[in-house]
Amino acid sequence: MQKPKSNIPKSRCSVKVCGITSNHDAQLAADAGADYIGVLVDVAVSERTRSVIEAAKIAKSSPIPPVLLLYNRTTSDIQEIVSQVQPYAVQLLGQEPPQQVEALKRTVACQLWKSVYLPAGRPENVDKSAVRAEMRAYRDAGADFLLFDSVDMSLEKPRYGGTGKTCDWNIAAELIAESPLPVFFAGGIRPENVKAAIETIRPHGIDLCSGVEASKGVKDPQKVVQLMEQVEQVNENVSSIKDS
Repeated sequence: MQKPKSNIPKSRCSVKVCGITSNHDAQLAADAGADYIGVLVDVAVSERTRSVIEAAKIAKSSPIPPVLLLYNRTTSDIQEIVSQVQPYAVQLLGQEPPQQVEALKRTVACQLWKSVYLPAGRPENVDKSAVRAEMRAYRDAGADFLLFDSVDMSLEKPRYGGTGKTCDWNIAAELIAESPLPVFFAGGIRPENVKAAIETIRPHGIDLCSGVEASKGVKDPQKVVQLMEQVEQVNENVSSIKDS
């Protein structure tokens, strides 16, 4: 008889608090126990974007590794921004091809993370074979991490990430289990559902923005603490299993 799959993840789940717009909120995330902050740089469609100069100030003061989020920028633009900000990692949010990741891998001194998008809502909208091929292509190009996020196709112009909407968790879990790279999971995560999300999807990490905000671009201290308390409960279960 096949042993049922445990809903406890195999390893500790990391946390990236994204959409950080100030030194204050970077410190808040760090104090609560987050592993990374995310700062959007010149992303016109986001209310949380910052200039390169502002991002550099936040990155320099952050007690935890900063990840810069860039959307459909040229390779030379990304190289220049990395040189100015010196982040821990760059997360490519757009439709950047594997060839661009490969070129950046040879020329920038930071990790490269790549967003992969799953449609918000119904599972029949997901082309799993296409997502699998995309994951392999970015692995082969040298990406260090992947990040699954939701794309909202209900809008006149699709919104990639920052939607606050969830994709199908079972589909995400299936694809993450098959991924050739560690995967962060984003899209509609908040303190109330983060524990269930981690136990269902079992990602390397979770990534969230609007789920811990008081208003757009401003983090809510209580929500950040509540989130990290829920994550720590799951991580304590992981530790107890390893120690047993």
